[in-house]
Amino acid sequence: MTTFVLVHGSWHGRWCWHRVVPELEALGHRVLAPDLPGHGDDATPLAQCTLKAYAESIATVIPKATEPVVLVGHSFAGIVISQVAEIIPERISRLVYLTAFLPANGQSLSRLATADRDNPVAASSIFSADQQLVSLDLERVRELLYADCPESDVALARERLCAEPISPLVTPVAITAKRAGSVPRSYIECLHDIAVPLWFQRQMQAGMPCDPVHALLTGHSPFFAAPAELAHLLALQGRLQPRFS
Repeated sequence: MTTFVLVHGSWHGRWCWHRVVPELEALGHRVLAPDLPGHGDDATPLAQCTLKAYAESIATVIPKATEPVVLVGHSFAGIVISQVAEIIPERISRLVYLTAFLPANGQSLSRLATADRDNPVAASSIFSADQQLVSLDLERVRELLYADCPESDVALARERLCAEPISPLVTPVAITAKRAGSVPRSYIECLHDIAVPLWFQRQMQAGMPCDPVHALLTGHSPFFAAPAELAHLLALQGRLQPRFS
């Protein structure tokens, strides 16, 4: 049995894993899927939501497992899990980046995203009057994030997507080769993603190599589009040579 900790991306909450959790559990694994501060059912004021707060919140969840966990980050959560790995590398057997941002030390989501200036998600973002929060245009979320997903899940997302604080998006990670860099990394590419397009996924991997690399024939949200296939790929990560053997 492997314990997986699933970390959602921007605007989402633990609710986005609702199809994947039972698939992994049916394969005999334990799953923890927390809300990041200020997301889903977590009531943390958005003004208090920082990258440090995000990383520390996940770092407090991981010790609930009796063994090192496979830590999975989707999209923006690639930034989060990288920072978590700097805090408690000894509690993580593997990092899995799911069509995720893959930062080197000193990089933030906003810095990485400058390589994809014409990204349609950025063009559909709506900023608050004080420029401290960013939301998505709900009329466009299907085409941008959920084009291949069931309509029921698109409806769920439209009900539950929340505003995202800007601070975590512009804060660079502070990671070292000795700590975060000591944790093995896997990457799961989503070949039809337009939010984090394939060329961009591979550009980031060129700078921060991952092994192994897998692929899903989905858009940005495989947790809705292909939950069983995603669960099986994640289960494979749990069967790789343990880091602490």
